[in-house]
Amino acid sequence: MKDHHDWKAIRSLLPYLWAFKGRVAIALTLLTLAKLANVAIPLALKEAIDALDPQQQDIIYLPIAMLIAYGLLRLASSLFSELRDALFAKVIFRSVRMIADKIFEHLHQLSLRFHLQRQTGGISRDIERGSRGISFLLNFMIFNILPTLVEIALVTVILLSQYDSIFALITTGTILLYILYTLIITEWRMRFRRAMNEMDSQANNQAIDSLLNYETVKYFNNEDYELQRYDDKLAAWEKSAIKNQTSLSLLNVGQGTIIAIGITILMLLAGQGVVAGELSLGDLVLLNAFLLQLYLPLGFLGFVYREIRHSLADMERMFKLLDQEAETVDKLNAPILTVKQSNIQFNHVDFYYDSNRAILHDINFTIEAGKKLAIVGPSGSGKSTLVRLLFRFYDPQAGNITIDGVDIRDVQQHSLRQVIGVVPQDTVLFNDTIYHNIVYGNPKQDKQAVIDAAKQAHIHEFISQLPDGYDTMVGERGLKLSGGEKQRVAIARTLLKNPHILVFDEATSALDSHAEKAINSELQAISANKTTLVIAHRLSTVVDADTILVLEYGKIVERGTHNELLEKSGGRYAAMWALQQQKDIIIE
Repeated sequence: MKDHHDWKAIRSLLPYLWAFKGRVAIALTLLTLAKLANVAIPLALKEAIDALDPQQQDIIYLPIAMLIAYGLLRLASSLFSELRDALFAKVIFRSVRMIADKIFEHLHQLSLRFHLQRQTGGISRDIERGSRGISFLLNFMIFNILPTLVEIALVTVILLSQYDSIFALITTGTILLYILYTLIITEWRMRFRRAMNEMDSQANNQAIDSLLNYETVKYFNNEDYELQRYDDKLAAWEKSAIKNQTSLSLLNVGQGTIIAIGITILMLLAGQGVVAGELSLGDLVLLNAFLLQLYLPLGFLGFVYREIRHSLADMERMFKLLDQEAETVDKLNAPILTVKQSNIQFNHVDFYYDSNRAILHDINFTIEAGKKLAIVGPSGSGKSTLVRLLFRFYDPQAGNITIDGVDIRDVQQHSLRQVIGVVPQDTVLFNDTIYHNIVYGNPKQDKQAVIDAAKQAHIHEFISQLPDGYDTMVGERGLKLSGGEKQRVAIARTLLKNPHILVFDEATSALDSHAEKAINSELQAISANKTTLVIAHRLSTVVDADTILVLEYGKIVERGTHNELLEKSGGRYAAMWALQQQKDIIIE
């Protein structure tokens, strides 16, 4: 199963390499030239030493050509390697960028269900480690494992053709034993690396979650409790990290032993050959140079293989994000939604998150163009779910939703969401300036349009009094602003979007009575000629609605205007109104 994931991860990289096939081909050519130069270095050195050996000839002369060739080959090996790295840098970093972009885009396409369940800290760490893994894999797999194997093959051919086969047998035998040992121990070690990654992500989740909820931690004096939970995760990480490191030492000791034994046996044989007069001094140096040349990258090969396995383990988690399928996808060649009147219709809609618990049942209503429909009801009755369905975060299990008679499942989601503006109950702002958070509604608008939207939302005066004005940072999730200020920013942002359809999901719930009245009159003016859906907790905010629906347990139990519903004796709306009026009198 692990191998399947490894090959899948490697295959996922191939299209990115193919996009730079010209650069890859040139880089591989440079790599081949570098390796040929590398293998030729000991041959040039042997010739130079033999020319200088008084045992070989009576007259010693300086082998200038061989020594210059030796220097040029060393320069060529280094030069070709560096050129290759420089050329391939764009391939590596562009691939990392493209994959990171793809994952970021994919995360935004996933359903709301996925994002309600995800843990931000863990995902960010998975992407960070996975991107680093891709960079390592592309660089070292192509330019270290492959060339080292090519070099081993070239050296083996030279040894077989020039010397006794025992030299090639011992060399290849040592190499095979080294590789086998490395593979077995590295596979065994991978469990510790995976455990480290898991605990690292969990600790990161814990830390980010705790810091995001800083105020809650303080309210309940739970700093020590949070530290203990964080330390528990780090303790498990520490345990795996220690096992990872000690097993690495075992691997390195075993590799060093195999290499030392191989080199010693070969040097003894070569030394014996020189004494017996079968080999020259140059042959001894050649064999030693070849062995050092082979075993140094081979030692590195062990490290590279370990790191590649680690990289694949890191990438495995990242690519799992791409395996997550989006719940709501556009149909093939889906057209753009063109809004003419903005009539909204829910036709016998049924919906549930879990088949054991129905959320909405047989929801049937129409909002005519330019009209305002309000939905009221107790918490958990399914009011906000209606907004999510209209925005197509989810698709209903039965029935359909249409805008101007067009089923919203038949059009591009982007175009659907372009025509709807939502002011949510829980306003979450970006950790950026107030200006950025308002202009987010339509990034193409200029500063004057942002100021006009802020004035309409009755927040321009407040912003103007701040030392940094519109450049004031709002803090993580807007924590530096009060609930009412955040809500006004959200309203300004939606006004800047200027959509055909407006949705207010308990948009004034965070405001006090005075602010609520001020903004409600503004909202009425804004939504005068727009199709408007209002989810309301305070009934006083919907008295002007053209139609009011009362939702209970996912079903519409009453519908009508404010006055019509009040006239129903024993009606749910009338009871809610009486209760809220009583509360308002007590508050006043």
